Amino acid sequence: MTDPPALLLEVDGVSFSYGRHHVLDGVSMRVAPGEFVALAGSNGSGKSTLVRVALGLTEPAAGTVRLFGQPPAHLKDRWRVGYVPQRPIVVDQLPATVEEVVASGCVARRGWLRRPQREDAGRVERALEVVALTELRRTPIVELSGGQQQRAFIARALASEPELLVLDEPIAGVDADSQARFRDALVTRCHADGVAVLLVSHELGAVEDDLNRIVLLRGGSVVFDGPPADLTAEGVSLGVHHHDLPMWLEHPR
Repeated sequence: MTDPPALLLEVDGVSFSYGRHHVLDGVSMRVAPGEFVALAGSNGSGKSTLVRVALGLTEPAAGTVRLFGQPPAHLKDRWRVGYVPQRPIVVDQLPATVEEVVASGCVARRGWLRRPQREDAGRVERALEVVALTELRRTPIVELSGGQQQRAFIARALASEPELLVLDEPIAGVDADSQARFRDALVTRCHADGVAVLLVSHELGAVEDDLNRIVLLRGGSVVFDGPPADLTAEGVSLGVHHHDLPMWLEHPR
């Protein structure tokens, strides 16, 4: 028998507090190669904190984290992880075009001291195509809509050709068209190239048919970890309906 592929992300019994406020309590989670995992929970459930701990941006009070089989601080090839934070900051006077912003993602792979390589142009082109921004490549990023800017930052994360893509609330407040393009970009990248995706969101209707697993947090603890079908079998919709996911998280049966 062949060994199963090594996990890209392993979170085991992680706890974290801000002073006396407990944010995470014994949380465990995993992401395997090529897997599309959603992390959901109501506001204040600890989603963003868990992501920061998982990526080594915040130290847990207890528990362990393994990123590509090692502590996050020991990971030298940071390009293997593409990360789009919840609210990327766009400076109003930033003169960079969409293409220049996306190209900056290649730095993580080649390093700051090396000149741009021929392969970088191909990576940027593929990333722009995935998020459907090729025609806007010369446009200053400050002139884009909020949804288009989010897609540009996703493209920047994709430009390093990561093995794990982590997205924190990437479609919050964006229009329906951008949500649809966002879904197409993720599914294309995840299924065609085998990139694992960890998507943090409370609105999963756009991707529910493509998810392998959903991890639900409530009060800093995991209350569900399984395929979407197991959740919908309980009458919980992942879209926007009377018994949708956000309502279920607030008032579970």
